[in-house]
Amino acid sequence: MTENTHVIVIGGGYAGTLAANQLLANENLTVTLVNPRPHFVERIRLHQLVAGNAPATAEYKKLLNPSIRLVVDTVTHIDAGAQKLELASGAVLPYDYLVYAVGSTTTTPDIPGVAEHALSINEFEHAQQVRARYEQLTPQAPIVIVGAGLTGVELAGELAEAGRTVSLVCGAQLLPSLGEPAQRAAAKQLAKLGVEVLAPATVVRVDEDTVTLSDGRVLNSALTVWTAGFGVPRLAAESGLSTDALGRLLTDETLVSVDSPRIIAAGDAASPSGVPLRMSCQAAGPLAARAVKTVLALVQGLQPEARTQIFTGQNVSIGRRAAVIQVGHTDDTPRKLYVGGRTGAAIKEMVCNGTLSILATAAKHPSWYYWPQGGKRAEALAARA
Repeated sequence: MTENTHVIVIGGGYAGTLAANQLLANENLTVTLVNPRPHFVERIRLHQLVAGNAPATAEYKKLLNPSIRLVVDTVTHIDAGAQKLELASGAVLPYDYLVYAVGSTTTTPDIPGVAEHALSINEFEHAQQVRARYEQLTPQAPIVIVGAGLTGVELAGELAEAGRTVSLVCGAQLLPSLGEPAQRAAAKQLAKLGVEVLAPATVVRVDEDTVTLSDGRVLNSALTVWTAGFGVPRLAAESGLSTDALGRLLTDETLVSVDSPRIIAAGDAASPSGVPLRMSCQAAGPLAARAVKTVLALVQGLQPEARTQIFTGQNVSIGRRAAVIQVGHTDDTPRKLYVGGRTGAAIKEMVCNGTLSILATAAKHPSWYYWPQGGKRAEALAARA
């Protein structure tokens, strides 16, 4: 085993922070975390930041082991051949192994006016922009949210509960990743809060104060927020590494890059076998743990194990006093069972608080985190083909 092996983690989100902490299970590793912000962002609370109900940030001093070096900078290029990173500041960081955990970001569809007039909350700075615009609105000003996945529904519920006039443009359907009973429960709660749910409905144009739908309807909008679709940073693709169509790093089933045995992916930006897991906080932690196991095996000269994780469900808050907790099968498909109302809200808050608790505990005890693993996904993918 190599002494004082240096591992760099790019990205200090849920996956990157957990991975950095867990790498310290090997005392011969030195770990550096590179992140563009000096604080941790609770992305699952960004809708609360917009409404003024949460700061959506936490201090790294509480979430990172003190022996981890935090570099506040942006990686602009990965030189896989030379095993080094180029940073926006001009600095160059060499590595022995690299954990690629850059997370996800927003996408701008090729629809007239979206880039100019629609905002996003997929990143902290974007959510701050929405918050600043929101604070300038009159109480009666109409708000249009496009996209009825978990993010769009949570933002709609948060703002409607504050007494705002909110329209939610759903595309084909409301909360498509949930089962029908959970969808109905969510629709009922949104209606209770006064949210106008438009489904099926798609947007064909966004202007400064209107949103035009494909059926010709025109919605007045003092604030338009686009939550439909996720993307990933282009760092891997622009560094010449193989990616899938969305830009996620292509890896084998052990999360090792198909181009470089020294680069391991974790979180939303990982695409094992070109069949990535659902972008989510729930997937981020287990993917980080798998990535760390791979790094530790490689450092010791062992063959990493190719396994996958199990899922337990999904949760979506609808204001501060209600939520829908969708119970799922281990393969991430929904069951008929869900928990709603105030009980759901209590569970959702416990989940949100628990994510930070997991990171803080891992900072003190690197080997503590555990998530049940499923079977060998490579075999399942081969059987499906």
